[in-house]
Amino acid sequence: MKSPLLSLPGAVPAEGADEGVAAHYGDLFREQRALADGTGFVDLSHRGVVTVTGDDRLSWLHLLLTQHVSDLPTGQATEALILSANGHIEHALYLVDDGTTVWAHVEPGSQEALIAYLESMKFFYRVEVADRTADTALVHLPAGSIAQAPASAVVRETPYGRDLFLPREELEAFAAEAGPAAGILAHEALRVEQHRPRLGFETDHRTIPHELGWIGTAVHLQKGCYRGQETVARVQNLGKPPRRLVFLHLDGSEVHLPPNGAEIRLADDGPDGRKIGFVTTSVRHHELGPVALALVKRNVPVDARLMAEETAAAQETVVEP
Repeated sequence: MKSPLLSLPGAVPAEGADEGVAAHYGDLFREQRALADGTGFVDLSHRGVVTVTGDDRLSWLHLLLTQHVSDLPTGQATEALILSANGHIEHALYLVDDGTTVWAHVEPGSQEALIAYLESMKFFYRVEVADRTADTALVHLPAGSIAQAPASAVVRETPYGRDLFLPREELEAFAAEAGPAAGILAHEALRVEQHRPRLGFETDHRTIPHELGWIGTAVHLQKGCYRGQETVARVQNLGKPPRRLVFLHLDGSEVHLPPNGAEIRLADDGPDGRKIGFVTTSVRHHELGPVALALVKRNVPVDARLMAEETAAAQETVVEP
């Protein structure tokens, strides 16, 4: 979906996974500071929107998701994952139930595969799954924002702000009232600062929830059976994940940020040392400077000096070894 807000003054289109919305509107750090101060909004209308309706929607989703949702209160936000049979993360859903419908936003372009899986699991349950991406735009109001949500919007309120499921035809009118607009790069910078993983960025084909700290926020350890639960329980009770998420402070003298996938090595081993991890997201933060999230092997010492390609990096622990 290409957002009409790309016509706003200064809008520079995002590329890659976030194509379709603005990377920024001319001043990345100003936009970050505005969001940190609780003003403005972020256009996330490129994200997929999926709804589930029907009397069995919560009890049915409870069987499929890693999160406990059978008794999810109306209006309460939650996160959930769908895992493979081996416990690897396949989908991440950001949910709220409005009393008659479960609304979820997901990574851009992932809604078709998600819906195909959900449809295959309907059986005799009284549920209907729909792709609402074409008629519903997601926008984000930062924590502390006093902007009013339109009456037509479904609101998902989190500690990081409010996600609004907004009729797509109202997006431009909302932007005119809720500005200033901030681009996806500002939103990503705050996400990295908050150590929040994102599917397709902090994950690869073998990522399990423990590696990213998604236990608790997106995985409920006391709920019943779901696909991949055996892996979750085994790692939780008997072992440790093979990798762990870390937050990196990058050398600010470097002109270029290490890209997603940049190999990480121990600084003491030099450029020919063995790979011990990779950068997942790197950003320039308005206060912290260049920072990143990365996945490293669990046994990497927490005080080890690292190199992300040619960039020196100091780590902060996100997931305990």
